[in-house]
Amino acid sequence: MSDKILTEKKRDTYKIDMCRGPLFKQIVVFSIPLMLSGLLQLLFNAVDLMVVGRFASHQALAAVGATNSLTYMIINIFVGLSVGTNVLVARYIGEQNRKGVSRTTHTAILTSLIGGIILALIGIFCSKTMLRWLETPEDILDMSALYMKIYFAGMPVIMLYNFGSAILRAAGDTRRPFYFLVIGGILNVFLNLIFVLCLGWDVGGVATATVISQALSAGLVLYVLMKLRDSCRVKWQGLHIEWRSLREMMWIGIPTGFQSSCFSLANLLIQYYINSFGSKAVAGTTAAVSWEIIFFMVAAAIGQTTISFIGQNSGGKQYLRIHKTIRYCSLLTVFTTIFLSVLLFLFARPMLELFNSDPEVIEWGILRFKICVPVLFICALQETFIGALRGFGYSIMPTVIMLFGICVLRMIWIFTIFRAVPTMQNLLLTYPVSWMFTMLASGIYLFFVLRKYPKENTFPDF
Repeated sequence: MSDKILTEKKRDTYKIDMCRGPLFKQIVVFSIPLMLSGLLQLLFNAVDLMVVGRFASHQALAAVGATNSLTYMIINIFVGLSVGTNVLVARYIGEQNRKGVSRTTHTAILTSLIGGIILALIGIFCSKTMLRWLETPEDILDMSALYMKIYFAGMPVIMLYNFGSAILRAAGDTRRPFYFLVIGGILNVFLNLIFVLCLGWDVGGVATATVISQALSAGLVLYVLMKLRDSCRVKWQGLHIEWRSLREMMWIGIPTGFQSSCFSLANLLIQYYINSFGSKAVAGTTAAVSWEIIFFMVAAAIGQTTISFIGQNSGGKQYLRIHKTIRYCSLLTVFTTIFLSVLLFLFARPMLELFNSDPEVIEWGILRFKICVPVLFICALQETFIGALRGFGYSIMPTVIMLFGICVLRMIWIFTIFRAVPTMQNLLLTYPVSWMFTMLASGIYLFFVLRKYPKENTFPDF
């Protein structure tokens, strides 16, 4: 069986064998498409905001931005299950367990479609009510609700892309999901120009373009999975919920998704108070966050790399490579984010002007940059530590750490420090304070976890 699996891996030049070969080079080769995918996704999302901000109004820009935290809070529970899929498939591949890979793959694909339908119904029927709970400004409420309804209507294909890409990443393939994102993103830009500039659909056009482009990317991922010749291959007749696999996915994924949803809930609270400063403050911080997401995408890419490499190497009992993976990924995330921070400070104003030329909108964005950008490397390092713990299969304690650091600590800050001096500066300071806590806590916990694993491999590194 072992020889057969190795032969299958050699057939697919897109895949990386994470248990053998030069580790640092593999990490870089694996993570670069993930980083580029995140950056391209950011670019295409930024184009959405640029189109509505430059060719519609600042209200249209604020309308799209006001939905972000709410959207992420709702969908993250299912995105967490895709992390569970990644960990399980990677571990089974490391163990050379073909049946485990196959049953997890088919369970994940069907789960993504069912979950997407559930999310679509929630978004379509509850969007305006939830936006009212956030006290979204009345001048952007209807536009925000329209954007959410259209976006959530496409949730089945968005979930399919996330789960399908997680399976390919676990198998060592990050290039094809990147290629498909490029294709979908180019279509998204093209449709934006048609729907907004030519047809005047503003936020509705942006949302429709996003859904169509995501459907194309998801279709391409599914096509690849159906054409594979190994245990990750998807067969229509094999689609079913295998309860053992679903339980294992949920054990890892639900705490991850719950953590992410609570993270978004904390951001919703912050968004609530940002809304109180007016639509120009919302537009300015939205533009700033659109550039800061570069850091989060890079950090998430390296965190996903850490999950996949530790998942496969723990399954293959390559313990020395586990220790090196954490070291290499930590250095990579710190140096990359510091480099990006310098670039962002040098070109802050012209980058914000790409979204909106209103001086007041730009000043709100500059304020957020000054407070958050210098410490974003701490947030990025936290992602690597949490990714390592997820890769080992630890789920509860990382969730507890993140819940306290990101949710509880932020709420305490808002209802004490911010309540005492209700300025935008004090509101934004909650981000660096919470990042510092979670980075230190997750790093300490990871240190004790690593003590359980020797620095010698059980099997030789061929």
